[in-house]
Amino acid sequence: MINKTKIAAAQLAPVFLNKEKTVEKACKAILEAGENGAKVIVFPEVFISGYPDWVWLIPNSKGAELNELYVKLVENAVSIPDDSTAKLCNAAKKAQISVVIGMHERNTESSGASLFNTLLFINEQGEITGKHRKLMPTGGERLIWSQGDGSTFQAYDTAAGKLAGLICWENYMPLARNAVYETGAQILAAPTWDKSPNWQQSMQHVAREGGLFVVSVCMALSMDDIPDEYSFKKLYPEGREWINQGNSSIINPKGQVIAGPLEAKEGILYADIDLNEIIEAKRMFDVVGHYSRPDVFNFSVKPMR
Repeated sequence: MINKTKIAAAQLAPVFLNKEKTVEKACKAILEAGENGAKVIVFPEVFISGYPDWVWLIPNSKGAELNELYVKLVENAVSIPDDSTAKLCNAAKKAQISVVIGMHERNTESSGASLFNTLLFINEQGEITGKHRKLMPTGGERLIWSQGDGSTFQAYDTAAGKLAGLICWENYMPLARNAVYETGAQILAAPTWDKSPNWQQSMQHVAREGGLFVVSVCMALSMDDIPDEYSFKKLYPEGREWINQGNSSIINPKGQVIAGPLEAKEGILYADIDLNEIIEAKRMFDVVGHYSRPDVFNFSVKPMR
């Protein structure tokens, strides 16, 4: 690991509910980022194979419609490992880049019919180093995803620094953030569906609080990205162009935005980072170091049951 490197945020749209084509698109982005000198690339929340935005549009009383969409979602979900992860690993190895990518993950340890909102971590040797399952789905998301557990709070060594991840509004959970800070993470992958100014401000706060680099990345999803075969598309207001405009960004430990926000278009953001900025930031405030006061506060993560 060297102090100065480049990292990337892939603000891309998936090929909606098409696992094979979305994985193909991800592999192309991985290779592109590697060619451009990035050592880490982060993809959006559930990039494979698309955010189920219908949970905010279709009432739970519409069981037949929701069943059809859920079957399609599970059919295009990932089992870790499977052919999809093998393709991603091969691309990471070829590009010599570490990858963090969001996906719908089947619970293959049990029924294979429930889903988790998962981040998969792949190193530059093309090896799966770990995964993180979202602890708490938000609102209507609870009709789609199971709850993760604390066993996946880990950071992984990369050529750019120690890398960890929290998904969307997990980043609003103070204790979840503290668990990540205690891993020694230097880069926080923060894939999200939230594009709001409030989210951007929160990510700047997290970067300052944790004394780390934050990669906030969201898919830029337009109405044209949803095939007409999905009837929920008609529930959006007439004339709407973007379902999500993205607004991805990369933020340094001082809370300064150093790349982005990228609005209403697809693209890969790049930022040059210097890990010495983390040391500089923590001279005055190290939340799990000299500022932590373990004589006053106790903190622990319960092991998986």
